Amino acid sequence: MLLSFSIPTAGGAAALDVAIDHFVIAGWAGRDHAAIEHHIEELAAIGVPRPTAVPLFYRVAANQLTQENCLQMVGPDSSGEVEVLLFSHAGRSYVSLTSDHTDRKLESHSVALSKQLCAKPVAREAWPLDEVLPHWDSLRIVSTITEDGREVEYQNGTLDSLREVRDLALRHTGQPQLPDGMAMSCGTVPVIGGIRPATSFGMMLVDERLGRRLAHRYTVECLPVVA
Repeated sequence: MLLSFSIPTAGGAAALDVAIDHFVIAGWAGRDHAAIEHHIEELAAIGVPRPTAVPLFYRVAANQLTQENCLQMVGPDSSGEVEVLLFSHAGRSYVSLTSDHTDRKLESHSVALSKQLCAKPVAREAWPLDEVLPHWDSLRIVSTITEDGREVEYQNGTLDSLREVRDLALRHTGQPQLPDGMAMSCGTVPVIGGIRPATSFGMMLVDERLGRRLAHRYTVECLPVVA
C-alpha cells in the first residue's frame, strides 16, 4: 500500500511516498493498568471479550490503510478510534495519525476479524519521530464525532497514558525502530460518553510545544445489510 505524506520543513514541506506491506495494530497499549482495565470494560459493555495479553498485536492487511475521506461500511455499527501511526522510511522513523475504525457488532464475536473488516483512515501529513520524542508525553490525541447535526468531543488525552512507540516497536519486533515497510497503530485513549457509531469522525495529533497539529476527517457511508 502506497501512502503519501507531507513532511514540514524549515522551507515549507517535503513530499514522502511510503510503501507499506505490513500493518499491525497495538491493542491494550496503555501504560497504566487501571486505564487499560477501563478500556477493556468499555468494550466489555458492548460484548467484546477480554484480551488474552496486554499489549496485544493484531496483524491487519496493509491494503486496509487509506487516505480517502469517505469509508463505505456494511451496516451502521462501526466507529473510529484516534491513534498515532508509526512507520519508518529510509531508516528514519515518522509519526502520523490513523483511526482504528472497527465494526463494533462483529467485535463482540472476534476482535481480530472486526479490525480486518474496516478500512483504516490515515492523515496526509507526518512528523519525524525525533522532532517530538523530547516532549512525547505532552502530545495529545483528540477525536470528534457528529451527533444530531453538531460536532462533539469523543476522545481527548495525552500520550503519557500510552506506551511509548519505541517500546511497542521493541515488544513486537525486538528492535526499537520498525523496519521499512511496516506501520503500527499505537493505541488509543478512552472515549467520552461511551463507544458509539457515527457517520463523521475527526481526529488530531496536537503538539502544543511546537505549536502544530496533524488532522484528518472522514465520513462513513453505511451500505445496506442484505441477507
